[in-house]
Amino acid sequence: MISFGRQLCGDLEAASTREWLVTDGLGGYAMGTVAGLRTRRYHGLLVVAAPGGASRMLGLAAVDPVVRAGDRVFRLAADEWAGGAVDPAGHVHLAEFRLEDGVPSWRWDLGDVVLQRELAMAHGRPAVGVVFRVLRAPRPVILELTPLCTWRDAHGERHGDGEPRVTPVADGFEFEGAYRVSGPDWRPGGEWYRGVHTRQEAARGLNAVEDLWAAGWFTAELAPGESASITAAAAGGTHPGGDLGGVLPGATGIVAAARDRARALARLAGATDDTGRQLAVAADQFIVDTPTGPSAMAGYPWFGEWSRDLMTSFEGLLLTTNRHDDARQVLLRAGATVSEGMLANTADTGTLEYNTADAALWFLRAIDRYAAATDDLDTVAGLAGAMADILRCHQRGTRYGIAADPADGLLTQGKPGYALTWMDARVGGEPVTERQGKAVEINALWIEGLATTGALFDRIGRRNDWAAAAARAATSFERRFPRPDGGGLYDVVDGPGGDDPSVRPNQLLAVALPHVPAADRRTVEACRAALLTSVGPRSLAPGSPGYQGTHRGGPAERDRAYHQGTVWPWLIGPFVDAARRVGADTDGVLDGLELHLSEWGLGSVSETLDGDAPHAATGCPFQAWSVAELLRARAVLR
Repeated sequence: MISFGRQLCGDLEAASTREWLVTDGLGGYAMGTVAGLRTRRYHGLLVVAAPGGASRMLGLAAVDPVVRAGDRVFRLAADEWAGGAVDPAGHVHLAEFRLEDGVPSWRWDLGDVVLQRELAMAHGRPAVGVVFRVLRAPRPVILELTPLCTWRDAHGERHGDGEPRVTPVADGFEFEGAYRVSGPDWRPGGEWYRGVHTRQEAARGLNAVEDLWAAGWFTAELAPGESASITAAAAGGTHPGGDLGGVLPGATGIVAAARDRARALARLAGATDDTGRQLAVAADQFIVDTPTGPSAMAGYPWFGEWSRDLMTSFEGLLLTTNRHDDARQVLLRAGATVSEGMLANTADTGTLEYNTADAALWFLRAIDRYAAATDDLDTVAGLAGAMADILRCHQRGTRYGIAADPADGLLTQGKPGYALTWMDARVGGEPVTERQGKAVEINALWIEGLATTGALFDRIGRRNDWAAAAARAATSFERRFPRPDGGGLYDVVDGPGGDDPSVRPNQLLAVALPHVPAADRRTVEACRAALLTSVGPRSLAPGSPGYQGTHRGGPAERDRAYHQGTVWPWLIGPFVDAARRVGADTDGVLDGLELHLSEWGLGSVSETLDGDAPHAATGCPFQAWSVAELLRARAVLR
């Protein structure tokens, strides 16, 4: 359980920078802040995903509650406007926020009246349930709930240009044929709330103002112990009856089912402490059903399905949590997309793109980890064709100059204007961290992929010579990558500008992977001294040319800093593996990230943090590989 009291809840700055998330298992979500203030264009109670999360639409943005207790009126919402005013400022009445079993709840203390709100999403259907309950009151109170509506791309804004189409139905209304909202005693109304401001978008250099439609209000008279519920749902999902007709699922049932699911996930994962239980729920938020099988969202609120992120997250999200059948289906689904030895990276476009140098190599790593966890050689045999295709095409050469160098067996990659490794930010079409040549983590994954595929093929009785190729590449790696000063490994060798001695965390993967001849404690200690923070390693050592200590500003400024010093929590996994391989100290290395679970994206781990202290969080508040690698590192250290 994560909880905050009145001192934090009543502080708008503190309460509006802590965000909660619930998901529907389809890529859709509800998300907001402890304060109730919508600080992002992405915040809302019903965000509906297209299959695979390639795009999302924001529907029900908020439900603003008003309590009437005799002649007293309490407006409990928190809304910010383009002129800078926050009105209403209902957070000042907020006595407690709690995140328990994945369900967020709020408690407003209004003197002799105490009101609670809980919400959750249905799993497998784009539907959200919101329950208001009077915990204490001397007499019945009136609760008025105003739904604030829109229907627009989650990445954009909408401005009032005429009345939207709102159709009354028996228990509420339907908004523009896209979703229904049901609740008690619906009273139609309608006006644009103009100039709604989202401060995080302003900080990111993006348009921060939109308009929302106040569609009317629901009303209920509630005695102590009584509740009123609202359900909002769009068509679609895996549940029968997932359309806009008929009776919508009850909000109380949605919340109860969400709690039951969270407890079941924790049991399945074998979680033995509160952090483990919370991380099991966090992992589940990224795993989604698609028309072709299970997959994972890279991060909320703006990322969809990325194969690199999925394969990097694979072991932590699916194997550490004992979701072996999901893991098998993920591998089979991914294997079907292999083309010219590369794994498709959908990159949120909804179409297959092949533009990474490492996703296919992470795929080979995922297969090896799956086989180690399950001993399921039938699935390995079913994937053998894709595995062999990856290795053969990489040996011969495939897209973007990805090819094994015939001179040494090492893998080179890249061409001008492209950024194919995980450090892939571009500004104005030009890569910030190009890394063309023989990148250290690409070659570590290449050697590991050759070696493990050879071993797996031996087990399934498939003739191969991958072990010999791995041995040759390993010999070349040991000759080419160590820096002569003993301070670690080159980041890239044989690049257009020669060998790159930048101190980056990519070298940790070489030390971490067991078939790579890089088990040198000096490399780990060099990374610890220059890169490690309490919340993960930096992407570049301070003092290096191009180092940027903050990941702030508009899109171009943030992209320039993305891999130039910014902290990436997911790298704690490779650090732990590398440290354990060479016998280096790991005491306390996860403590900061476990504390981070209550600092920003509640119950989860952010995508990035500033490189400079105090390492304020940036990027996606909820990131799959950050959660996955914390989960996996905890399991490794146990």
